[in-house]
Amino acid sequence: MNPDRTLLLIPALNEQEAIAQVVGEARTILPDIDILVVDDCSADATADRARQAGARVLRLPCHLGLGGCVQAGYALAFDLGYNTVVRIDGDGQHDPRDIPRLLATLRETGSEMVIGVRDKNNPGFQTGLIRRLGIVFFKLILRPILGRPVSDPTSGFVAVNRRALEVFSRTFPLEYPEIETLVVLQRRRFRFEEVPCKMRRRQAGRSSITALKSIYYVIHVLLGVFVNVLRFDGRVKRV
Repeated sequence: MNPDRTLLLIPALNEQEAIAQVVGEARTILPDIDILVVDDCSADATADRARQAGARVLRLPCHLGLGGCVQAGYALAFDLGYNTVVRIDGDGQHDPRDIPRLLATLRETGSEMVIGVRDKNNPGFQTGLIRRLGIVFFKLILRPILGRPVSDPTSGFVAVNRRALEVFSRTFPLEYPEIETLVVLQRRRFRFEEVPCKMRRRQAGRSSITALKSIYYVIHVLLGVFVNVLRFDGRVKRV
């Protein structure tokens, strides 16, 4: 029974070595939460191992990328009537023990989204140099757009309420969505808060973000931010 109608959403692609531990740990810490793994057309046993660990699994018929994977989960959660959704990565970098703090902040502040960001005083596992430089770059880009600083615009540890869920179920960036999502929130005059969290090393496997993909990431996200800044309620502003 889940009286708060909260869903734990875990997008996953080829995470067979980590997904069972991620689901099991979340189930131990939050025994009443509903868990959905959205399998983005994995070529391994990710879906089977997630089911065996006690999660419900939505298998996509084709590879949609991270944004499409997350939106599929949001759309299903909205249709099923969930009030809040917490998203964590399928590689184990996010500690489920921090989820109650994100949910409490979501309720107490009335914000539409709460982001789990790296704690400056207890950061845990450090990302590579390229990603750290990217974070600094996008923080500078987003500061004037959002009208406030953001600590880690690339974090995938996110809790959203039903108002944000309704928007994201209809429109959501298809690739590398975290940064563009903040711009979408700003356009809607939605609010977000940050909760410091200790990040962990991925439990298994390797990141799919290579140096070459990092360059593509920067260009792609910049274009997405530019388009979203120009848009307002689905129409492009005249400039």
